[in-house]
Amino acid sequence: MLIRLDTLRERLHGVVLNKGEQGYDIKGLQDELDNLPDSYDEFVKFTEKLLNLKIRNDWSYVEPSSINDILNEMDPSRPKGQIKEIDYEDSSKRVEAAFIASLCGCMLGKPLEAMFTGHEIRKALEEIDEWPMSDYVSKDVENVLPRVHRSFPETAREFINYVAPDDDINYTIMGMLILEKYGADFTHENMKELWIHHLPIGTTFGPENTKLLKSGMDLKIDGMDRSTFLEKGGNGPRNVLPTDNPEDLIDVFNDILNPGDELCGAAIRADAYGYAYPGNPAMASELAWRDASFTHNRTGVYGTMFIAAAISCAQIMEDRDEIIETALKFVPQKSRFYERVSACFKDVKDSDSWEEAYDKISDKYGEYGHCRIYQEIGMLINTLKFAENVGHGICIQVSQGADTDSFGATSGSLLGAYFGPGNLEDKWIKPFNDDIHTGLAWFFERSISKLAKRMSKLPTIVRV
Repeated sequence: MLIRLDTLRERLHGVVLNKGEQGYDIKGLQDELDNLPDSYDEFVKFTEKLLNLKIRNDWSYVEPSSINDILNEMDPSRPKGQIKEIDYEDSSKRVEAAFIASLCGCMLGKPLEAMFTGHEIRKALEEIDEWPMSDYVSKDVENVLPRVHRSFPETAREFINYVAPDDDINYTIMGMLILEKYGADFTHENMKELWIHHLPIGTTFGPENTKLLKSGMDLKIDGMDRSTFLEKGGNGPRNVLPTDNPEDLIDVFNDILNPGDELCGAAIRADAYGYAYPGNPAMASELAWRDASFTHNRTGVYGTMFIAAAISCAQIMEDRDEIIETALKFVPQKSRFYERVSACFKDVKDSDSWEEAYDKISDKYGEYGHCRIYQEIGMLINTLKFAENVGHGICIQVSQGADTDSFGATSGSLLGAYFGPGNLEDKWIKPFNDDIHTGLAWFFERSISKLAKRMSKLPTIVRV
C-alpha cells in the first residue's frame, strides 16, 4: 500500500512550506518538487534533502526540538520543581471542575467551528439578539451564517442532550489513559500503542492522522520476517525483526512527511498534564513536550508546553498575570512563539476590555487563524484576564472565533483550574444529562460525573 504520487507531492509541498516558516532555506525546492517525475524513487531522494536543510542566514530565532536543548533555552529563573506545598484534595476538585468546564467550552464552540473571526461571530449573534454570548449557541444562528459545523444538529442549544464526540475531548481522555497506564515515564512507543488501540483514524486530523496511519502500517508489517508468512494457520509476530530505534523512526517520519506540524493538534493534548501536576509547571511542560513531539515540532510543541504549564500554575496562583508570566518561562525565549505570545500578553495587559484586546491581537496576528497557535494563545490569555467566572470566560473565548471548540475546551480547563468548583452555572452542565459520547474505541465510560472523578485522581496517580 503506497500513498498516491499526486497526494505525496502535495504533502511534500506542505512540508517544504512548513520548513520555510521554520527558518530553513527552501529556495528552489518548490519548483524542484513540481518538476519531479512520477517516481517513488525520485520522491524518496527529494525527502532526503529535507532532513539536511540549512537554516537561513537571516534567521534570528532559536527553536530546538530535544528536551535538553529546549530546557537550555527556557528562562533560567523558572521554577525547577514544585512551587508550593499542594493541597491534593483541593487540586482534585479543581481538576474535576476543569475537565467539566472543558467539555462545556468545547460544546459551546463546536457549532461555530467553521473558520470565523470574532467580528463575524459578533455580527451573527447581534442579528439574532444573542450578543453578548451567554449560553450555548442557538439554532437560529444557522439562518445568519454562511455555514456551521457538521455537528450542529447535536450541539446547537436546542438540540443538546449529551456531550457530542470531539477530538479535543478524546485527547484529554487519552492523556488520562497514558498517565494511568504508564505514569510519567511514558514514551512515544507507549503513545503509539494506545493511539492504535483507542483512536479511530477518522476521528483524527492533520499530523495526528498522518502519525496514526504510519503507526497502523507498522503494526501490520513490523515484527514479521518472511518465514512467518510460510507458516500454516494464523500469522503472528513470532520472529521480531530488529529495528535500530523505534523512537528514531517515529521522529524521522515526523520530520519529512508530516505537514501541519506547527498547528494546534498537539496543544489540544496538553490538559491532562497540567491537571496531573498542580503547581509544578516544570513537570507539566516536560510531559507535554513528550506528548507533543510525537507529532509536532517547534511552535506546535511550545504551545502545548505553555498550556500545560499555565493549567498547572492556575491551580495554585491567584494572580492571573503571574500564571501567564510563569508559563512563558517554560518555552524557548528566542522562539517565534515567545516573541508573538509575549506581544499578545502586553496587548491584553494594556487593554481595558477583552474586546479591545481582541482587536489588537487580531490586527497584529489575524493572519494566524484557525489552528495556527499564535493568535489563539493570545485570545486564551485575553480570556483568562477578563473572565468573571468559568461560564463568562468560555463565552469570551468562543466569541473571539478561530478554532472555537479546541480553545473553548482549553479555556475551560484553564478557567476551571483557576476558579475551582462552584464557578460554573448548572445551565452549562444540565443539558448533557450526565452523558458523554466520545469518539474513542475500547473506552466505555458514558457518565460525565464518573469520568470527571476519574480525571480528578491524576494528581495522586502520578505521585505513586
